[in-house]
Amino acid sequence: MIKVKTTIYIENKLSRLPKGYIFTYEDFVTEVNKREAIIKSLNRMVAKGTLSKLSKGKYYKPEQSVFGLLEPDQDQIVKDLVEKDGKRIGYVTGYGIYNRLGLTTQVSAVIQIGRNETRPALKRGRYKISFIKQKNNITKENIPLLQVLDAIRYIKKIPDATTTDSCKRLSVIIKELTIDQRGKMVKLAKKYPPSTRALLGAILESVTGDRNMMLYKSLNPITTYKLNIDSTQLSTLSNWYIS
Repeated sequence: MIKVKTTIYIENKLSRLPKGYIFTYEDFVTEVNKREAIIKSLNRMVAKGTLSKLSKGKYYKPEQSVFGLLEPDQDQIVKDLVEKDGKRIGYVTGYGIYNRLGLTTQVSAVIQIGRNETRPALKRGRYKISFIKQKNNITKENIPLLQVLDAIRYIKKIPDATTTDSCKRLSVIIKELTIDQRGKMVKLAKKYPPSTRALLGAILESVTGDRNMMLYKSLNPITTYKLNIDSTQLSTLSNWYIS
């Protein structure tokens, strides 16, 4: 009788969850003594194909398409790693957003997360999740700007794209930002490596026609940055010690 009630309780709650939403047994536990019954019931549903398991203790309702079963969105896969107690502690970046930003056509099996405090890499399903140190405060408003700054920082590592092509796309993205957003990006860039500040400065000068002195004065004039970007595509490179 208890087993039937537990199964009905889970099925009723599952019916209200969207497909692709990742959950754990803790989303169902209302009493400590029901924990094992809930875990067993969830695992039976996985065996029947009603549910799919992403990794140990993490489940989701699979969605069928003409191409087969769809995987959960990357943001769902890492939601517990980027948010804690309703507060943002991280964000998807790197390989996970290059495709979204139009920097590459590839969809990677590596998900990178920017966080103030990193942790060892881990596996979830077919995905490898790694972490990038972010020195700035992470807020909902900052995240889109931090993602672009991360792409500038790791421009040489963007897959299936030359640094020149990536630079052209980043220039378009930055051109579409508001003046306030560009100003915020410059402030955030102060905690990035000099090469990132240099390329951001070159792009901004090309887009606005003005040289950002805050970025310019932060660079060492005897240091050069080899990024292999075609100067015919960005004529301001030499102003920022980029070759």
